[in-house]
Amino acid sequence: MKEMYKNFGIADAVSDFCLEVEASLKDRFEKLDEVAEYNQMKVLAAMQKHRVSAECFNGTTGYGYNDLGRDTLEEVYATCFKGEAALVRPQITCGTHALALALMSNVRPGDEILSPVGKPYDTLEEVIGIRPSKGSLAEYGVTYAQVDLLADGGFDFDGIRNAINDRTKLVTIQRSKGYASRPTLSVERIGQLISFIKEVKPDVICMVDNCYGEFVEKREPLEVGADMIVGSLIKNPGGGLAPIGGYIVGKKECVENAAYRLTSPGLGKEVGASLGMMQSFFQGFFLAPTVVNAALKSAIFAANVFERLGFAVIPNGSASRHDIIQAVTFEKPEGLIAFCQGIQAAAPVDSYVTPEPWDMPGYDSQVIMAAGAFVQGSSIELSADGPLRPPYTAFFQGGLTWYHGKLGIMMALQKLYDANLVKGI
Repeated sequence: MKEMYKNFGIADAVSDFCLEVEASLKDRFEKLDEVAEYNQMKVLAAMQKHRVSAECFNGTTGYGYNDLGRDTLEEVYATCFKGEAALVRPQITCGTHALALALMSNVRPGDEILSPVGKPYDTLEEVIGIRPSKGSLAEYGVTYAQVDLLADGGFDFDGIRNAINDRTKLVTIQRSKGYASRPTLSVERIGQLISFIKEVKPDVICMVDNCYGEFVEKREPLEVGADMIVGSLIKNPGGGLAPIGGYIVGKKECVENAAYRLTSPGLGKEVGASLGMMQSFFQGFFLAPTVVNAALKSAIFAANVFERLGFAVIPNGSASRHDIIQAVTFEKPEGLIAFCQGIQAAAPVDSYVTPEPWDMPGYDSQVIMAAGAFVQGSSIELSADGPLRPPYTAFFQGGLTWYHGKLGIMMALQKLYDANLVKGI
């Protein structure tokens, strides 16, 4: 294997260091395998319950009336994630679109949205209207309130109680950290937060942005009181095979509202052709627990490698995991850029490309992204990105296989090693 690593330009010192870290994680990886096996059985049971057949893979066009595959897939998602109904469509273009759809369909002018976990992910700022944008919720008279987390990452329960008012219609809870330094929320903590919110106002809708969290734990947020969970098919649940799409799962009324917003009042879920994508959607969902397991191993490996070298990492090397994202802080732009260029160099697609920071739509600062993926922008595949602003943190995620994820981290470390940006090897 050392000869294979040398073929990728990895020095013996780098490979020896990384393999030593890997050996120390054997017991941790075995526990991840247990969760993956549980979730694999959960997906399989849902598919068998709803009698998935070869006919489900047939595509439809036009209106898409009576699309067996589409309707069956939504039943599988609802059962697996413990929801009353699901909307799983290629017409939902990305995670931000899915979140915007869930929000815009379940609030009305005069309502207020509350985030009790601080500022949402950057691309939602324009959806809500925190940053002015055409078509934002703010333009439709929907207001927004925010309660930041406490300094220790805990919930500000007093602040949340005071923020909830007669106009509070929907509470949005972002499970993953996004481009923030806070901890990712476990399903248990999400349940505690929802329980508190429902005590204050029982009829409020609790929506969880579940991006990057699916199949990381044995439970999903609907099992602890969420009314909706929302995510992207080019992240965890697509298993690396879904070429596009998003999902909303939860209470029937919430999902129906989203369906009418996605298509048209009076049409809802009845239309929307699957366009030949059903086999990829089903097969990707079937593989998702295993793929997520590979991504988790890659993230934990990255945390331990860079923590041992003195870099700040969130979560740390021994912390419990609740999403697939690993943050590594370099304190200087050169470190962030070198890391992302190493990840790109390990890609099966576009490995020869050198990523550079650019003005990415939806963000308020330049962003560098490494993503040599089979599906453009798929962050369940090996990828890394980060905004070019202090403290210059790289957000690493994905890896369709553990072996590829491991190589990606080794390549990233090699780039830092070559640039004399790392010590201790």
